[in-house]
Amino acid sequence: MESLPDFIRRQYEFAAHIRDPENQPAPADIEDRRMAIYRELFYNNVEGFLSGTFPVLRTLYNDTDWQLLVRDYFSHHRAQTPLFLEIPREFINWLKNERDTQANDLPFLRELAHYEWAELALSISEESTDQENVNPEGNLLTGIPVLSPLAWHLSYRFPVHRIGPDFIPEEPGEQPTNIVVYRNRQDAVGFMEVNPVTKRLLELISENSSKNGKLLLDCIALEMSHPQPQVVIAGGAEILAGLAAKDIILGTKINT
Repeated sequence: MESLPDFIRRQYEFAAHIRDPENQPAPADIEDRRMAIYRELFYNNVEGFLSGTFPVLRTLYNDTDWQLLVRDYFSHHRAQTPLFLEIPREFINWLKNERDTQANDLPFLRELAHYEWAELALSISEESTDQENVNPEGNLLTGIPVLSPLAWHLSYRFPVHRIGPDFIPEEPGEQPTNIVVYRNRQDAVGFMEVNPVTKRLLELISENSSKNGKLLLDCIALEMSHPQPQVVIAGGAEILAGLAAKDIILGTKINT
C-alpha cells in the first residue's frame, strides 16, 4: 500500500473501511459523519437486495444473526461484477466457495439460498422460449422433445421448497428432492417437484438430439427393468404432456 500513489491508497482505505468498519480505520482527515453516510448507504443497499432475494432464508434468522451473515459476505467477498442484479449470484458463490461453515449455520443454508436464487436468475435470464426449429404442436412420442432453456431441473438433499419458519429440518431427506424451476411463455416463474422418473426423463431430453420421446421412455423402462414397458410409455406420455403444458418442454425438434 505504501508504494501506491496517494489517491489510490486512499481509495483502498476508503473501500476497506466501508466493507469492514470495525476492523479497518477510515481514511485520515475525513469527517466520520460523512463516512457514516457511505457506510450505511453501501451496506444497506446490499443487505436490502439480499433480504429481497432470499425472503425465506431471511425469516429463519433473527436480526443480529442475519446482519452478521451479510456483514461477513460484504466484508470478505470480492464481487466480479458491479451489477446489483448479480449480487445474489455473488452471494451464492461466496457461500459455496469461500465461506467456512460456522457452528450455528443452518444445515440447508447453501441449498435454500440456491433454490431462492433460481427464481431471480430465471426471471432476468435473457434466454427465450421462442426457439427456432421447434414445432410447439409436435407429437412428443414420435418427435424429438425440446427442453426449454428456461427450465432447470435441480436436486437438493433437503426439501427446500417446504422450508420455512414452521418447518426447519435438521437432517437431509431420505431421498433427494427434485425440483424443476421454469419460466413460461408469459414470463411467469414456477416451481414443480418431480419424481425420479420425471427427473430422469428431463435429463435424457437435455442430453438428447436424435431420439424421439418413445425411445427415451424405452430407455427409462430398460433402466428400471420394468416388466411392462408399455405402462412406462403410457405414463411417460402423460408426463410429457404435462411438461409441455407448463412450457418446460417447448415442442419437438424440426429437422433441418
